[in-house]
Amino acid sequence: MSTTTDKEIEAPVAASLRDLATSCTPTSSSTVIPNRRLLFRIDLHILPILSFVYLFSFLDRVNIGNAAVFGIKEELRLKGTQYNTALMIFFIPYILFEIPSNILLQKSMPHRYLSFCVLGFGVTTLLQGFVTNYAGLLATRFFLGLFETGLFPGCFYLLSMWYKRTESQKRFTFFFISTTLAMAFGGLLAGAIGKMDGYGGKRAWRWIFILEGAMTCAVAALGYFTIPDFPEDVTWLRPEEKEWVRARLHEDVGKASRKNPIRLKDLKMLYQDYKFILGALLYLGFAVSAYGYAYFAPTLLVGWNYSPIESQLRTVPIAMSSFVLAMVVAWASDYTKHRYTFILGGCLLTLAGFAMLMTTHGNQNLQYAALFIAFQGAGAAMPIAICYFQTNLAGHTRRAIGSAFQISLGNLGGVIAAFLFVPADAPEYTTGYSVAIGFVVLTIVAATAYMLGIRRENALREMGAAGVDPDDDDADVGDTARTFRYVL
Repeated sequence: MSTTTDKEIEAPVAASLRDLATSCTPTSSSTVIPNRRLLFRIDLHILPILSFVYLFSFLDRVNIGNAAVFGIKEELRLKGTQYNTALMIFFIPYILFEIPSNILLQKSMPHRYLSFCVLGFGVTTLLQGFVTNYAGLLATRFFLGLFETGLFPGCFYLLSMWYKRTESQKRFTFFFISTTLAMAFGGLLAGAIGKMDGYGGKRAWRWIFILEGAMTCAVAALGYFTIPDFPEDVTWLRPEEKEWVRARLHEDVGKASRKNPIRLKDLKMLYQDYKFILGALLYLGFAVSAYGYAYFAPTLLVGWNYSPIESQLRTVPIAMSSFVLAMVVAWASDYTKHRYTFILGGCLLTLAGFAMLMTTHGNQNLQYAALFIAFQGAGAAMPIAICYFQTNLAGHTRRAIGSAFQISLGNLGGVIAAFLFVPADAPEYTTGYSVAIGFVVLTIVAATAYMLGIRRENALREMGAAGVDPDDDDADVGDTARTFRYVL
């Protein structure tokens, strides 16, 4: 590993960055590094495995929605809102332990910590297939949330330590939008497993949990050997390549040192900096819509007179088309180096879809089309909303705390979504659609306030009237540095 220090890099950084714009970069050892080839190799080491483990994370989280149309409510004798409560209890540990989890990740090797999390929720999902009552379902959902708490913010934090902001959106979206592939895969798999109803004396919903949990455990074993660590720790980069990664991120976001431990007093940034609250609200507004769809789409489709198996299969084209749209929008966002307008466009598309769902009761084809529109809008804009905030953070401390805070507070949307569609409101669910619309409007307000705030901070820093001078402080100042500019 290279012994080059931060101070040794700072002096030649401007000159080296001109080289980074070309096809090759000379390092201090006169070794020529092919930029695009190295970046592609980094992509291959990072994106497929992180997307794969997150696909199974989300699959295990929402496959209870598939189980709902294959008899879990009837066999466990769930009454009233007990099913909704089982959805909600997942988010209690998931929200509470995300910041502590990222602190642990900073102090550990990601391939060990994240693969342990995957194994934990894989085993829990498998055991969920053997529960016999409501209490057992609540217990497994609680531990599922506990083990899943580290994966999503941890992966985002890890990704942010590898990529520059101007190249991050399409990569973050590829990772995040694996959730739509999880729903597509889950729909196909649930449709096939539905035909196993009664096999081995078990209902189909039990086989959904058992088989998908077993697959997740296998993915955990794969992840232990393939999940990447932080750039300075990986063994598949040469010292000069590590220096290249470090130098380009240093220019983009400034210093970032894991040697600075996160202290309790560092958490004060959560209430002292308005951007943290607005960043969390950005995700919260979309989380209500996304979780509402993930948990209840099969139930809604069954209510529109589709069979249980057909309802699973009809979620597949919605998810796949959303994946394509999200990648196109992410590419455009990176190309234009802009986020806000794309978030606004996704919000308007989602609002149109929910408005149609509220006003087309009884029209099966229009309702199905509206479900397409609503989910595509949310699916395309939600990863940009997350990336908007997280890539505007810099430094290990602010990124570790900020990424976990945005995801934890934003996932309160999952608690709200768990009660969007209660049996008493079936089949029109006017209350659920209205609440979802309200939270999309909240996203519009939060995104606009965030954009105006960081635009003002950029202007003040240009005048030298705001920001911390890194030369006067050796601490990990991150995006508070006077030289840092936020991406709008």
